[in-house]
Amino acid sequence: MLLGCTVGPDFKAPETPTATAYTMTPTPQQTVEIKGQENKTQKFLFADNIRRQWWTLFECEPLNRLILQGLQNSPTLQAAQASVRQAEENLKGGIGGFFPSVDAQFSSSRQQESKTSSGLNTPPPAFNLFNTSLNVSYSPDIFGILRHQVEALEAQVDFQQFELEAAYLTLTSNIVTTAIQEASLRPQIDLTKELIVSQEKQLQIIKQQLQFGAVSETAILAQEVLIGQTKATLPPLESSLAQTRHALAALVGSLPSEANVPYFRLEDIHLPTELPVTLPSHLVQNRPDIKAAEALLQQANAQIGVAKANMFPQLTLTGSIGGIANQPHNLFAGSSNVWTIASQLLQPIFRGGAMMAKENASIAAYEQAFATYRQTVLKSFQQVADVLQALVEDAKTHQTLEAAEKAAYRSLTISQKQYQLGAVSFLMLLNAERQYQQTQIGRIKAEAARYVDTAALFQALGGDCFTHRTEKAQRTDQETQGTEFAKELGS
Repeated sequence: MLLGCTVGPDFKAPETPTATAYTMTPTPQQTVEIKGQENKTQKFLFADNIRRQWWTLFECEPLNRLILQGLQNSPTLQAAQASVRQAEENLKGGIGGFFPSVDAQFSSSRQQESKTSSGLNTPPPAFNLFNTSLNVSYSPDIFGILRHQVEALEAQVDFQQFELEAAYLTLTSNIVTTAIQEASLRPQIDLTKELIVSQEKQLQIIKQQLQFGAVSETAILAQEVLIGQTKATLPPLESSLAQTRHALAALVGSLPSEANVPYFRLEDIHLPTELPVTLPSHLVQNRPDIKAAEALLQQANAQIGVAKANMFPQLTLTGSIGGIANQPHNLFAGSSNVWTIASQLLQPIFRGGAMMAKENASIAAYEQAFATYRQTVLKSFQQVADVLQALVEDAKTHQTLEAAEKAAYRSLTISQKQYQLGAVSFLMLLNAERQYQQTQIGRIKAEAARYVDTAALFQALGGDCFTHRTEKAQRTDQETQGTEFAKELGS
């Protein structure tokens, strides 16, 4: 009967987008193939689910262990886990409102009345007064105020749970992409140093040519400018490498000066060749940020119900039983017993428009939450589309620079043989070396971009994120993540 009196809207989850593709043009089944490197061709497996611990697809054990360290020590995850526990305890407190409140009370006092009030010539004797009672109060949730409040608390628990999943996904993705960045910076620094050495050798040759009048001083100045420009690129690379290692230390919950972060190399990290891509209709179920936005939408919907229910009568039932006596041992005697039973019905009549304003405000808050939800969905689909397109273009860029590197290497080999035969000058040989080193740097950057965008795809699709599990199972999985992962690594 009480459920039938509940006022306020019932929450309905927003409709799932009906899109059948992420991009405007059909995504190819695989990226372009790099000749001689079949392991660099990535295939898109549409409608496949992402495996748990997706980062293990990179087949890099130092990376796996670093992620394990991050999952165990990250303050961000610990804060998110504490937020979940706080929301769960608040929910338990809200559910407690469905039950009657029972309180025991005891008081004692010693009193003295004045002779004037008693009408006596002498003051009456002082006396003791003891009072004990058991008080019961209950407010039937006739119009659903409490039920809507509990619904809002449940939605808050869901929100914090999805925020935890988002923190988990962001942490693992950041560790992977930062490790890849570190792996790409080292060879860039080494090749830049080699390039500087090569350019300085060229400068010495040009200076010798100047002595014989073969070149003008302008050639020397141009070469010095080139060396200065190349040297200027080295400090930012070294600074980026140091900052990357500092970032890895912070991600795994360690101080930069105390962290034991491994060194990474691109050749030790495997590029996943099979990329599972979930269906667009399943993206809203996989992305924790979308589910968190939906939880906030449900919370806003529940607050409309609270505002509406506050306009209806509120019934409160109270009762108490106890005793009043001059001596403690007489408190439970029959002559000392007192009891009361009471009821109170409150119907708001005029509040100066405050209650209607609260309802209108809650409706506006729901509309805001719905718009935020839609924006989150749109942004999520955009991210997946961008990453899918980037992976295709990254492969093309990698293919082009791979071919350019091979061509530069062949040019260098030919120049070396010609130089041995005296057919070309040493300066031409150095130019061939410089071109080869520059194409190597470009190829390394292109290869690193493919690794980074692969990790970005897993993040954009929501990772595994413990989808389609009960809340208890989700909590269990996240709290035991480190233990299970350690067993898989054999540690």
